Amino acid sequence: MEKPLRGFIFEKYDEPEKSPFDKLFEIFKEIITHTSGDLDEALDWMKQLDEEYQLTDDDYSLDDFVEDLKKKGYIREEIDQNGGGKMAITAKTERAIRQQALEQIFGKLKKGSSGSHRTSHIGQGDEHTGDFREYQFGDSLSRISMTESLRNAQINHGIGDFKMSEDDLVVEETHYKSQMSTVLMIDISHSMILYGEDRITPAKKVAMALSELITTRYPKDTLDILVFGNDAWPISISELPYLKVGPYHTNTVDGLQLAMDLLRRKRNTNKQIFMITDGKPSCVRERDGSYYKNSMGLDPYIVDKCYNMARQARKLHIPITTFMIAQDPYLTRFVQEFTLANQGKAFYTGLKGLGEMIFEDYEINRKKRIRG
Repeated sequence: MEKPLRGFIFEKYDEPEKSPFDKLFEIFKEIITHTSGDLDEALDWMKQLDEEYQLTDDDYSLDDFVEDLKKKGYIREEIDQNGGGKMAITAKTERAIRQQALEQIFGKLKKGSSGSHRTSHIGQGDEHTGDFREYQFGDSLSRISMTESLRNAQINHGIGDFKMSEDDLVVEETHYKSQMSTVLMIDISHSMILYGEDRITPAKKVAMALSELITTRYPKDTLDILVFGNDAWPISISELPYLKVGPYHTNTVDGLQLAMDLLRRKRNTNKQIFMITDGKPSCVRERDGSYYKNSMGLDPYIVDKCYNMARQARKLHIPITTFMIAQDPYLTRFVQEFTLANQGKAFYTGLKGLGEMIFEDYEINRKKRIRG
């Protein structure tokens, strides 16, 4: 009798067929991000793409797609200032855009349980590690592993004359669950769209992805987002899709001051600032409310104030990680000095890979040790 053959059979994997709506919706979410939430402009873009690449056919037109957007709750009619009607995206679309950004930048991450990321500090924490050690005086009785302790007692004393002593007791190690408070600073100065390079859309995508990551995977962490131009002000997660640059200079000092003010209110032990910028501070606000501006090179007066803010953050034990998305040598030198003053970190990157760098740094920073 012949023995049955054993092994693996590999079959061709075919991706599940998407509906016409789903195919168009993927494109729509990408375009609406680039148009900063402007629905009319996004639909105009889709119309042009449809004419060039035949995205739709007689069975499912662009008008059908718009009707489905309405039915599914992705767009709604709003009353404008003149009393007329205008279509706009909904909170459901905003969430879909954030989810897409997360998938594009960080990969399809599985949602973890609340506060599930552990630190490297071992002690009387609240996450099981699978590692054991001998019982020590002062250990909580709830941490004693009865299975391992009974096993030790049987080995040490035998089954016939069973007894258990303190030397038989085994405790399972645990890790603390860390919490992180993060402020994400986004440069919205005019230089973020200069020279035909769109730097704001990748920055915006990173912010949306990071906010989705934290709210779904690390809900005990906090994330505050602020933008800085001539001034700095906080924005909500729901405002991210609509973010645009303005005719602003770059007031890095004001942004850092607001970031530290926000973090002072947090009770978490671990605090950090992420700053996405093209690296050129060109404005500060004086005590009388006026602005000192200089777009020509790096002004020593402005630069020194940036270094002072970096040192203040260092005294508060707040590291600053700068994601530099320009490549100019003189700006790189400034970021190096700024990072040295704060003892933080800097990534000198173009637009490609920005999201992956921020994700990896966020994950690493969450593993800082905290003391019980």
